Amino acid sequence: MSKNIVLKKGLDIPINGCATLNVSKSMVPALLAVQPDGIKGLLPRLLVKEGDRVLCGSPVIADKKNPDILLTSPASGTVKEVVRGEKRKLLAVLIQTDAEQEYARIDTTDVKSALLQSGLWTMLTQRPYGVLADPAITPKAIFVSAFHTAPLAADLEFTLGSEVKAIQKGIDALATLAPVHVSLNAAVKDSAFASLSGCTLHCFEGKHPAGNVGVQISHISPILKGETVWTVSLNGLAAIGRLFLEGRLNLRRKVAVCGPAALQPSYVETLPGTPIKDFAPFYGNGAEEVRIISGDVLSGLNVGAAGYLGRDDDQITIIREGHEKELLGWIRPIRYKQFSNDHSYFSWLMPGRKYNMDTNLHGGPRPFLMNDNYYSKVLPMDIYPVFLAKACLAGDIEKMEKFGIYEVLPEDLALCEFVDPSKNYIQDIIAKGIDLMLKEMA
Repeated sequence: MSKNIVLKKGLDIPINGCATLNVSKSMVPALLAVQPDGIKGLLPRLLVKEGDRVLCGSPVIADKKNPDILLTSPASGTVKEVVRGEKRKLLAVLIQTDAEQEYARIDTTDVKSALLQSGLWTMLTQRPYGVLADPAITPKAIFVSAFHTAPLAADLEFTLGSEVKAIQKGIDALATLAPVHVSLNAAVKDSAFASLSGCTLHCFEGKHPAGNVGVQISHISPILKGETVWTVSLNGLAAIGRLFLEGRLNLRRKVAVCGPAALQPSYVETLPGTPIKDFAPFYGNGAEEVRIISGDVLSGLNVGAAGYLGRDDDQITIIREGHEKELLGWIRPIRYKQFSNDHSYFSWLMPGRKYNMDTNLHGGPRPFLMNDNYYSKVLPMDIYPVFLAKACLAGDIEKMEKFGIYEVLPEDLALCEFVDPSKNYIQDIIAKGIDLMLKEMA
């Protein structure tokens, strides 16, 4: 194990609504969605049609560029509907699930073949750029973060602490492809994951984004031009381990349903692709009054009541939509019910307070601050976030490389967006910069 890595920069957002450590509901939803849109680099080709019968682990979608890469059904049932968007873009395949689940048997003799056949290959993300991992490439290493630090994030010690055997099996499998690095939370004593072997363990101490795998990579082995690494979430690693233990696909996970607008925040055991409407007991009849996010408030996706739980997500955040305008808000420092990172309000005198935050931006976008130190205070990486963002806006490939485009994904700069007084959409800017890199470097 490496020595503790202490990160002095970052910010833990004091938002109310943390999920209590109990599973309030366990379900196999009547309808599930297989969504290819969240997998960057996948060009989906439909393999089923409405009315087809599928097993848990049966192929539903293949990649046009590499037909061996599959998206499989997370449950057995019947294909109810194929949902398409503009220009017939494939958005989702909806599967009506069976009361009794049936599983496709998967040959686990060869690790790479088993991951491709089961659809779990799509759990592997390739950096730079955060795209679907290329099976033809041997990465420098595979990185896993065994803890979350995002606002109200699921407690992985609670959700996966009992699945150390499966996680260890997943490490053993991936270690045949590349060296594996697992990062632990130094603040957790007697972590369930401290006994993992066959990998290099690292301990990180610090505020968010210490749990982001991109931040961890930058301190363990920064990505240089021409290098490739893969990442996988701990939930993905556990699913890989279950595959090699059971010989079948098993994507069940505990999901934290949380947020200031959530009713009795707790955990639900379910499957990716679960309709958000199945979580209605947590937001009641006021779906139009709240924003429902698959993921955390900083980098999650606003899916709404008509959406579905994301394939890689173990958190649903429910937050109130803020439409109110505040009279003379900018000259009212005595706002003890609102949080300010730069001590603009007197709320900083109550450091332990949690806030019922909403979506109100209290203003619109304006020019970037010229002082990069303002953003760097919450980003424990050796890059210049403002210069990188401006290089992305300008489409300057050379400067994007110079200022760290290979090391980041949008989620790594989410806190910069949160503290930005200019209210710029920094994550969108970085995402467009990455898209430009992919286009120019293809």
